[in-house]
Amino acid sequence: MNLYIENKNALVCGSTQGIGKASAIALAEEGANVTLVARNEEKLKAVLTELPNQDQHHSYIIADFSNPQELKEKIEASQLNFHILINNTGGPAGGPIFNAAIEEFDSAFTQHLKCNHILVQALAPFMKKERYGRVINIISTSVKQPLDGLGVSNTIRGAVANWSKTMANELGQFGITVNNVLPGATATERLNEIINNKAKKTGKSVDEVIQTMKNAAPAKRFAKPEEVANAVVFLASERASFINGINVPVDGGRTKSL
Repeated sequence: MNLYIENKNALVCGSTQGIGKASAIALAEEGANVTLVARNEEKLKAVLTELPNQDQHHSYIIADFSNPQELKEKIEASQLNFHILINNTGGPAGGPIFNAAIEEFDSAFTQHLKCNHILVQALAPFMKKERYGRVINIISTSVKQPLDGLGVSNTIRGAVANWSKTMANELGQFGITVNNVLPGATATERLNEIINNKAKKTGKSVDEVIQTMKNAAPAKRFAKPEEVANAVVFLASERASFINGINVPVDGGRTKSL
């Protein structure tokens, strides 16, 4: 299937590892010009060399999502225009919501919702002009079914999902779609942290925790980052032009709700 994203410009956040990196590579494979965003320049340079089709216009922007104003300034200074925005950043630390410090909510809200909002506001004028815009937010299946031990994450992910749906309603008339991809347990550094934390708190071995988590999905395994990226790329494409304001779980069937 031709996805018709050749020469489209894509901004991919959190793209030095995991789902962000896999999405950047997959978009480049389909012919998009990819701009990576993360805070570590050394890692950005390394991923840049891994992007396929080096004859395309790939680049990177160094920005820290804990500083929204800096992010805004860096995006504006780049003077680049984008048809596709992949909002993605590392999840909040795990733990029961009752024990969470107020500062944890502030930090997560800033990195996930405020930065998403800043990027959409910055990129939407060009998308409107082109009558083509794709905003894909990498969130979590917790927006459908809260996950035990991820209290702050559950809360903030829900806020982002509702922000996204509202934005989809407002921007749809301009040829811009806003959708969410909800990864289940995916083989990333983030998952390794969650597994190790669960093992420490429960007294179980890492292998026991891994097996329990795998068994929670009918597929009986973890997702590969590339499998989540496939959904991201489709939603970024011309083929998904009438898909707007939805949540797409990529979890092997783990989520119990429809």
